[in-house]
Amino acid sequence: MFTGIIETLGTIQEIRKDKDNLHITVDSPITAELQIDQSVAHNGICLTVVAIKDTSYTVTAIDETVRKTNLGNWKTGDSINLERAMKLGDRLDGHMVQGHVDQTGTCIVAKETGGSWLYTFEYDEALNNITIEKGSITVNGVSLTVVDSKKNEFSVAIIPYTYEHTNFNSFKVGTKINLEFDVIGKYVSRLYAKK
Repeated sequence: MFTGIIETLGTIQEIRKDKDNLHITVDSPITAELQIDQSVAHNGICLTVVAIKDTSYTVTAIDETVRKTNLGNWKTGDSINLERAMKLGDRLDGHMVQGHVDQTGTCIVAKETGGSWLYTFEYDEALNNITIEKGSITVNGVSLTVVDSKKNEFSVAIIPYTYEHTNFNSFKVGTKINLEFDVIGKYVSRLYAKK
């Protein structure tokens, strides 16, 4: 379980294909604090640490994860948002995030608005995911509040701190991102659909 509050950025050092799996090596300031078998969210994707060496660690993604996320677009040198799993008793500063990406979306608006930034993303409505105004959404692992919700798109406003300390500063129109919709909203939506 995660909170969507990004701890730091990591840099992809290597991506190695092994049959249908990808082994991703990340250089990160939190590497010294990690352990084998620990879960870390990478752009919102929960992946398990399988090796640690110096300032880098390696995680493995299976084919299903690659197909359902933007992981297939990652390349050496990319910056990714990192968050370690929350501890029981910690403050929940963001919202409850599972690290299970529901689907990808695409940035259709990226603009500065007087000191902050507005991003609009569209997503495939066929998967029946929804957003609501003032509800929570996770974009590349970042817990955010929806400021404008439409049928298959939504907008978020980004403060300077988030812009500077996450990979939002690399987003432009056409950027493919990972989306995890609010877990409570997903359950309510599924229950409502059954009636």
